[in-house]
Amino acid sequence: MVEPRSTIRLFGTFRTVPLSSILTGSFAPSPFPHLPAYSGAIPRSLGDKLGRLGFGSLKTAIPERKRNKLTARLVETVAQPGKYHDGGGLGLYLRVMAGGSKQWVQRLMVRGRRQEIGLGSPPVVTLAKAREKALTNKRIAYERGDPLAEKHAAEAALTFEDAARKVHEMHAPTWRNDKHRLDFIRSLEAYAFPTMGKRKVADITPADVLAVLSPIWTAKPETARRVRQRIGTVMKWAVAQGWRLDNPAESIGKALPKHERKVQAHRKALPHAEVAGCIDTVKASGAWAATKLALEFLVLTAARSGEVREARWDEIDFGPEGAANPANPANPAAVWEIPASRMKMKRPHRVPLSPRALEILREAEAFRDGSGLIFPSPRGKPLSDMTLSKLVKELGFAADVHGFRTSFRTWAQECTNYPREVAEAALAHAVGDAVERAYARSDVFEKRRKMMAAWAAYLAARRGEVVKLGAAR
Repeated sequence: MVEPRSTIRLFGTFRTVPLSSILTGSFAPSPFPHLPAYSGAIPRSLGDKLGRLGFGSLKTAIPERKRNKLTARLVETVAQPGKYHDGGGLGLYLRVMAGGSKQWVQRLMVRGRRQEIGLGSPPVVTLAKAREKALTNKRIAYERGDPLAEKHAAEAALTFEDAARKVHEMHAPTWRNDKHRLDFIRSLEAYAFPTMGKRKVADITPADVLAVLSPIWTAKPETARRVRQRIGTVMKWAVAQGWRLDNPAESIGKALPKHERKVQAHRKALPHAEVAGCIDTVKASGAWAATKLALEFLVLTAARSGEVREARWDEIDFGPEGAANPANPANPAAVWEIPASRMKMKRPHRVPLSPRALEILREAEAFRDGSGLIFPSPRGKPLSDMTLSKLVKELGFAADVHGFRTSFRTWAQECTNYPREVAEAALAHAVGDAVERAYARSDVFEKRRKMMAAWAAYLAARRGEVVKLGAAR
């Protein structure tokens, strides 16, 4: 049988050669020996053509080189949920979740079995770093190793307790107060650590989380909800570290009974007409003098408890008229400037000080102890969160300290004509949507000064009408 021959263009000339020579690259000596020899790699189109001619075994042309498809810009901006493959033969792809989170995953054949290995999440793990990790894993798998096992051994995947304490340490600077900071770790110490604290974070399963939550899910629903949320925070950190691919705290929702939705319980507040009597009762009590001044100052300024308890002298601006006498009751320019770090909304807040508020500052001068606090405890520390609340309740008033802000807001609504945005600004609340706030940037300070003076005058007019114990509702 005569071997089929074909004409191809080679080294600038047309030559007729056997088909087998095309596939093997074994051509006759080149008429141009100074040029590199033919590579023997045939285009895919030629391989397909040969296959149609009946040379089935000749159809496997050398494929084109795989190229990386992802870019750093795409990784940063992509938001559509799905899998975005990088190419390059490493099995690397970016998984984008419905909630917007992203994770690097590598799919590999390891010892004959397919594995998916988490490589971390952007932006902590960049595209270049993910490719580097994927290449390392590919080489380990090529040598018949197990990349995932080696990774766990090398990083000695932390126990859940160690991981939780590390996450707690990382987040500590972001919590608003010590109570929130301590609640996070103490709840895990009480409920999660005894059950799964010693287990490797990579080995935690949904069943482990379920075992933690089941005993308290219906008995202590709010506590259980927070414990689940905090376990999830630790697990999300573990996912970002590349130690696991999922958050087992999220996958147990259907396995737990539904909680009945409770109506939001508002803070208990006194009617505004009874606030002055409450202040009189507090002043007549045997409580620590700085505590009594702090409570009245809180009512007059409509501030939050923590803002008053941690108030400092360097936050008070007495203005030019108050330079000689800082507590001059007639000083109209005095202002309390609370820094953003101590505000709930993380925005600085200016509070106009009424004449009575300035009188309180004059009385508080007696407690200056070098701490810088306006209302220090007997030990020179900020008053505790429970100090003011306990004082009010022990005197028979069924009201929360935060409720005095409600009393002020109700007075402004019922007894004055001040616009809503002025009253809300006095409470340091954000008014309107983001677009409205972008244009309405005034803090209506002068209007608030008049309103706070009116509030102080209203309370002064009702002084002496002491509320009887238990009369508050």
